[in-house]
Amino acid sequence: MGIFEWIRLIAGSALLACGLFIFFTEIFGIFHFRYVLNRMHAAAMGDTLGIGSCLLGLIIFSGVNFTSLKLLLIIIFLWFASPVSSHMLSRLEVATNENLEAHCAIYPDLETLEAEFRETDAQGGSDSSDEEKGGAV
Repeated sequence: MGIFEWIRLIAGSALLACGLFIFFTEIFGIFHFRYVLNRMHAAAMGDTLGIGSCLLGLIIFSGVNFTSLKLLLIIIFLWFASPVSSHMLSRLEVATNENLEAHCAIYPDLETLEAEFRETDAQGGSDSSDEEKGGAV
């Protein structure tokens, strides 16, 4: 086995291992977080990055051929579809959740939010935690 084959083996294995680590981190995030939008964020980010890493590792193992092109097209499709579907599901959660104020701060308009950001920047950062402001943790 030549040096190029060893480099392909190491790079492909590293990307597969990285993808598996991302998947296990995603599973931990899904079961660790209490609020559905936090869980959804962990799942969406983990799926997008984990599947991308695993499929890139498989592309490296496969070499330059038609199968690699198919795997690359799958990566591109998933990188577009996963964030869009997660965004649509989160908008549905925000629109239908009657207890949303219990999990995060709700602002009646954009000016109120901008005023709070200016106030926080004038104080030199946030002195209170997200729990005190009503943010989801």
